[in-house]
Amino acid sequence: MEIVIIGVFALVAVLVLGFGIASLRRERQVKLDERLGRYTTDYGVLLADLEEEEKQAKEQRAITQALDKAIEGREFAKNWKDQLARADLKITPGEYAVAHIFSIIGTFIIGFFVIFGGNIVLAAAAGAAGFFWPRLYVGMRKGKRLRLFENQLPDTLGMWVNGLRSGYSVLQAMEAIAQESPEPTAMEFRRVVQEMQLGVGRAEAFDHLLTRMLSDDLDLVITAVNIQQEVGGNLAEILDIISHTIRERIKLKGEIRVLTAQGRLTGYVLGGLPVVLSLFLYMVNEEYMGRLVKNRMCGWPMLCCGIGLISLGTAAIQKIVDIEI
Repeated sequence: MEIVIIGVFALVAVLVLGFGIASLRRERQVKLDERLGRYTTDYGVLLADLEEEEKQAKEQRAITQALDKAIEGREFAKNWKDQLARADLKITPGEYAVAHIFSIIGTFIIGFFVIFGGNIVLAAAAGAAGFFWPRLYVGMRKGKRLRLFENQLPDTLGMWVNGLRSGYSVLQAMEAIAQESPEPTAMEFRRVVQEMQLGVGRAEAFDHLLTRMLSDDLDLVITAVNIQQEVGGNLAEILDIISHTIRERIKLKGEIRVLTAQGRLTGYVLGGLPVVLSLFLYMVNEEYMGRLVKNRMCGWPMLCCGIGLISLGTAAIQKIVDIEI
């Protein structure tokens, strides 16, 4: 009996070994065929695929370039360009416009087929709301980047002061900041240094920096540097005093943010809870909530009033907790 069991295990081991060897040989043969195919018939197919992809990319670039030319010079296009630069998004205003269009279409399709079950009115309202998704993303990215920059600004000024006191010029101190600081400070100061090396004046390069990073603290620093360039003085001492002031302001902002956290959360809950609850009830009992949409004489005015009151309440709460320092 034991001999039979051992024989069975040996047979299984031989079969597994043979299957493994066959698999390895087959895998090697496939890889060999792929490598040889690069230089034979498959190479032409690969070139055709690459040419097709390049053609599609050129068509997409042509569309975005046409949109850029169409909206060039418009006030909203200039505003979009500034917003994208502050959010550090490497896209053009034309591509940003295309993102709005895709967001509207995508939100409409999701609302029509998934959420509202074919109700075109609610799906159209969802599509209109989809217009704001790209703006919301850009705003969140811009705010996060600006907060990081402002929190890093006191340390940045400390490095600047140490560089000036060790004998560096203003440009050399900014180069050290661009090399040693974390993002986004390093990127922004690197841009300033590159602009100055290309012949742009210091004041103009700092104005570009302030356009990308719209901060009151940075405005104070740039004003001090520009005044020192005109009238002279100890720049290291000036920046040291400003650094201390900015640290105290950041500390005070943090304390105020903690004290107003409950109010901000209340605004989010009161503003979002009715919308979420309405969508949930519509998905659970479409007949019950659908009367608000079907009844144009009474339901639509009620929806408009509700949305308006929710918006006013949320805006009022956010205004109350938004304390300027």
